[in-house]
Amino acid sequence: MALRHLGKKGIETSFKRGLVLPRVPASTERHISSTFSKSTSESVAFSFARYINGFGFSSPNHESFPTLTSISRCFHASRETLARRKEDPDRQLSHRELKKQTVKTKGKFSKREKKTDKPPVEAPYVPPRLQRLAKGLAEKTVDVFEGMTLLEFSKRTGESLAVLQSILLNVGETVGSEFDAISIDVAELLAMEIGINVKRQHTTEGSQILPRPPVVTVMGHVDHGKTSLLDALRNTSVAAKEAGGITQHVGAFVVGMPDSGTSITFLDTPGHAAFSEMRARGAAVTDIVVLVVAADDGVMPQTLEAIAHARSANVPIVVAINKCDKPGANPERVKNQLAAEGIELEDIGGNVQVVEVSAMKSTGLDKLEEALLLEAVDMDLKARVEGPAQAYVVEARLDKGRGPLATIIVKAGTLVSGHHVVIGSQWGRLRAIRDMAGKQTDRATPAMPVEIEGLKGLPMAGDDVIVVESEERAKMLSEGRKRKYERDRLLKAEEARVAEAEKKEAESEEGFIRVELPIIVKSDVQGTAQAVADALRTLNSPQVFVNIVHSGVGAVSHSDLERAQACGACIVAFNVKGGGSGNLSAAQASVKVFHHRVIYHLLEDIGKLIVEKAPGVSELEVAGEAEVLSIFKVLGKRRSEEDGVSIAGCKVMDGRVCRSGMMRLLRSGEVLFEGSCASLKREKQDVEQVGKGNECGLVMGEWNDFRVGDVIQCMEAVIRKPKFVSSESGAVRIEC
Repeated sequence: MALRHLGKKGIETSFKRGLVLPRVPASTERHISSTFSKSTSESVAFSFARYINGFGFSSPNHESFPTLTSISRCFHASRETLARRKEDPDRQLSHRELKKQTVKTKGKFSKREKKTDKPPVEAPYVPPRLQRLAKGLAEKTVDVFEGMTLLEFSKRTGESLAVLQSILLNVGETVGSEFDAISIDVAELLAMEIGINVKRQHTTEGSQILPRPPVVTVMGHVDHGKTSLLDALRNTSVAAKEAGGITQHVGAFVVGMPDSGTSITFLDTPGHAAFSEMRARGAAVTDIVVLVVAADDGVMPQTLEAIAHARSANVPIVVAINKCDKPGANPERVKNQLAAEGIELEDIGGNVQVVEVSAMKSTGLDKLEEALLLEAVDMDLKARVEGPAQAYVVEARLDKGRGPLATIIVKAGTLVSGHHVVIGSQWGRLRAIRDMAGKQTDRATPAMPVEIEGLKGLPMAGDDVIVVESEERAKMLSEGRKRKYERDRLLKAEEARVAEAEKKEAESEEGFIRVELPIIVKSDVQGTAQAVADALRTLNSPQVFVNIVHSGVGAVSHSDLERAQACGACIVAFNVKGGGSGNLSAAQASVKVFHHRVIYHLLEDIGKLIVEKAPGVSELEVAGEAEVLSIFKVLGKRRSEEDGVSIAGCKVMDGRVCRSGMMRLLRSGEVLFEGSCASLKREKQDVEQVGKGNECGLVMGEWNDFRVGDVIQCMEAVIRKPKFVSSESGAVRIEC
């Protein structure tokens, strides 16, 4: 055969050329094997011969052996050629492909065949589990009570039992099962750890319920005689000792009624517009609101605000029309104004009692006492006397000798000296309890205002007072509340920072410039410090941002001066004493300290400081007007009118005309051109400005079409500062 004459080199050449080799018989395989055995091992030669046997040889003239198979493969073929051959359904499968096909049909452990010709099946969309944000948790409030089971608490809060049990283990509490009862303090601690607010509910089962005195809050507009009316009821002269003749604190007093022999607890609230939060706190803790309206002044803004606070607190109102002894008093006009505001007076068939009184002459006080007691009888005021006390902080202050002091009103239960209490985020063991006359007592009953001492820190006005069983429980609750308050504070600060950044970005796009005025507020009591800080925040304007860096109680200390120096702030010291050493230190630190005792003067000084610090807004205003009397044309080098310049001979009619200002040409009241002044001369001399009544020659850039009678206005850029505006009601604002 021809294959025997090829030899080793011929076969290699045929492979290089890509010839198609026909399948050879077994004798030929043995010949090929013997040929390759000279240079390679026997196994390699035999394997190569068998590999060659899978292909067919064909001659160049395409003559093939009729006894051989026609299946063939090409050597040195491209990838595309091999891919087409794999897709051929008639080709013979290799040993490896036959083995793979056998594995696929073995049963449940068979390898699944990939389906590339069909699109993937679309799986149903499963939304991700929503993560609860701290902001959403802070808005949720649940009711907790003594003896609540862990399962009930889990249902109310929506938290799993496993999470609650892990929290209990971390704080050192043990609960056998989810059906065991937990104390109200532990329930509050769990709620704080998962970021939920709680509202304590106390049961009266098995407790003695007895009548209690009413708590009456006196509200109204500033200078309508609220404190004078209380002085007339208790035979004192508190109003004469107040700075500026106005009330700037919340006061609590117990007044014994001589006619009935009963006692009434009164809360005196300030009437200035800056103390709105104080009035809201007074309305929240009271049973009855006495609305004081001056007969010679009528209904004023703070009167309407007091009505709104009473309605939001859902407490009854008794109207006391004061100053009825004055010549200009008109009680009927006051009644008509109140009726117009929706107050249903008894005179027109309503249920709101009206009493005409005079604090200066002490007239009508017995009728006011009768109206208050009648209202209290209708309300059937009772409270739990036994058990732990529930109280409300009216005011808090810092005493140099006794430390933090809090004025509270007991709502239920009995507060005993030596109890461990938690007030807001502060805790302490009651060292002493004093009544409002300063006498020390060992206990406080419902509706009794007292002053307590022994706290570790100064609480906030409006905080609730709770009694706990041990010092460890008090510390645990205090630390938990501090952590929660800190989280809420950081969240609010972040929201405020983002809002301020967005506002600054919007203002920068519009071209506004806003500066910051940092302020540190120090006051004698906590409630007044909050009210002053809120009043200063109302002075925010588009040009100046009032930033309350710190608010505290007590005199100005060296730490306050260092803080103010570090952030460039000024210090507002309201109703606190200023020592000589403190003033010297402030002068050395270059820190402004504003000492005030009256809220009017404080807001006025800060308003002036804001106006001074404001960058102002650049505006164009008319500095002067000139009338065109004649026109002069000066020809250019080409001696043509197009190349020439028109000079307007003008006379300044009002103000002054400046060369640096922008000129505006008006003809018949219509603006034709606005541009700069190219030249301004008077008597052939270049001048910077021309005053009223003088004549001048004026050239405006790119404008030559002057006519006799035209008006030329000179515009100058001025910086417009904001204004500090104070109304008669005491409300202040910054107008830009």
